[in-house]
Amino acid sequence: MTQFTCFIVLLSVLSCMAFKEKVSRKCMQDTKKFIEDLNEDIPREYAALMYDAFGKMGSDFVGGNMNRPGSFSECILANAGDFSGQYCQVMLIQEQTGYLVGLCVPDSCDEAEIEILVANDVFKYKDTSLVPPIPSVLLHNSTQQIPVSTTKCLKKNGTPDASAIVCLFVCSFIVALPLGGTIYVALIKWKKQKLNLSTAGSNFKSDPNLYGTFLQHDVHQKHANNFSADVESPTEHKSGRDVEENNKNHNAKRWKDSVENNPVYIVALSGPSYLAVDTFLLIGGLLSVKSLFSLIHRADDKMTIQLVGTFLLNRLKRIQPLHIFMVCLSIGLLSVVPKGSFWSFAEMQIDICKKYWWTNMLLINNLFFYPNSCIPWSWYLAIDVQFYFTTPLLVFLLRRNTYTLIAVATIFLLIPCFISALLTAYFQLPLYLPNEWIHKAYFEYYYNKPYSRYGPYLIGILLGMFMNAKKERLLKKQWQAAVGWISSLTSMALLVALAYVLHEVPNCPSAPHAIYQGLHRTLWAVAVAWIIFACDEGFGGYINTFLSLNVWIPFSSISFACFMIHPLLIIIFNGIQETLFHYTDINFFYLYMGHLVLTVALGYVLTVLVEKPYLFLKRHMK
Repeated sequence: MTQFTCFIVLLSVLSCMAFKEKVSRKCMQDTKKFIEDLNEDIPREYAALMYDAFGKMGSDFVGGNMNRPGSFSECILANAGDFSGQYCQVMLIQEQTGYLVGLCVPDSCDEAEIEILVANDVFKYKDTSLVPPIPSVLLHNSTQQIPVSTTKCLKKNGTPDASAIVCLFVCSFIVALPLGGTIYVALIKWKKQKLNLSTAGSNFKSDPNLYGTFLQHDVHQKHANNFSADVESPTEHKSGRDVEENNKNHNAKRWKDSVENNPVYIVALSGPSYLAVDTFLLIGGLLSVKSLFSLIHRADDKMTIQLVGTFLLNRLKRIQPLHIFMVCLSIGLLSVVPKGSFWSFAEMQIDICKKYWWTNMLLINNLFFYPNSCIPWSWYLAIDVQFYFTTPLLVFLLRRNTYTLIAVATIFLLIPCFISALLTAYFQLPLYLPNEWIHKAYFEYYYNKPYSRYGPYLIGILLGMFMNAKKERLLKKQWQAAVGWISSLTSMALLVALAYVLHEVPNCPSAPHAIYQGLHRTLWAVAVAWIIFACDEGFGGYINTFLSLNVWIPFSSISFACFMIHPLLIIIFNGIQETLFHYTDINFFYLYMGHLVLTVALGYVLTVLVEKPYLFLKRHMK
């Protein structure tokens, strides 16, 4: 028995020596001082602040209140003289249950050292751990595990670095340039008015390309199309990894159960919300080919290299000014906004944008791993432009030889189907947008890649070619339209239902999952293409009336800016929170309406100050 005791003591000594070798002397000294000052009869003020900033377990663990965020703002107030408080979050796993715990530790310790200190249960008050396991009444096994390199420490609010200052300057310049032009034009107008040049006033009132005005289109349905084509669904973003609302809820399990038990959940899981991107890609392909046909028509039916260059350059000028502005705004604004306990995602975005900003400039950010993408929701812009470059090729083939076009289009249509099916079988991919990183391959190889998304865009191009070529209405009888509508709506319903049936992710290659993944996006696009065609043929009914409402006109003008700004607003809102958000239907509805109103307001401002001026500049330069 004595030999066994000596052996245990020897192991403890060796473990302690190894533990100290991995933690710096300064970190150990400051941590020891913090623990000693905390455990005095009357703890020192800084130690009490650091203790209070530690995350504490709350009630309703069963409902999903697992995370213990603590307080970032309180932690950074602690100052011991030799060191200050540093807010960190450590990921702990207990019986397959993962949860975050906020810590307030000396700023002399780095993230790896903090993991060692937590693993050795160094942080204690009166022999009670400051990072206790979940009680055995809730989880029987009290053993805590720390995944390697998952601890994240937040920097204090400080002055922005050089890159943030440069980005803020670029944003200011992008806004100042059209403002300066507006002031210059206003001065010229004022001088002409003083000289009684009556023509000046009428010119300024009638010119639709003036800064700050919106163009009026002849076909109202185009506004609904623009509203859809310029924007990727906010619902899909909110269900993705870039905006993790469920991790900010202290009753996340109840939120998840409520959502999954709601009948509307099937729409978000695999229906119009999930497939919204494919709908927009279809419309994008349709509008791209119509735009190219319009340029060719104005060039006396000649398709030259210069015309194709103008076509492609117009697209870049349409997208890139606001895109570049948002990249710079993400770096600059997130660098100066006061932080909260959930700022780690925003800080990660800053670091990623500083490293990978050039991929956004080249519009290839979708070719990189999804988490390493600056403003990750902008992958849609990259893939849209990449597909846009294929439109001239297909139109050229159409003008040369229709059979060649059919052969090439067939190959282009089959490639994404086969690749998507093979990827699904090999990686066992889910048929919906997952929230868990256990399906990392879904984002790395499939979700935002051109080889898996081209089908709907190509359907849009072919639809545009067909509608441009037809000389008269093809639907002569109502029964023809009825058959088309029944087939389209039935196909949509089956696609939604099958995804719900195949919801479970298989543990081995599954033929039904692979076939569905390979075909569903293209088939959905074909079904939506029928709706567009039926509306064009005069058999759209109430749907055509709805899409032709004047209400879409202002929204179509600001939709691109709304798409670009709304995820940044959500990231900032989540990041500055100090406490977890409580889920109720009314709370989330109120939160949604706040995001919506603020998004529309800022979308209008960005449209007027950034997007429209450079769009009009493009037109004046023609």
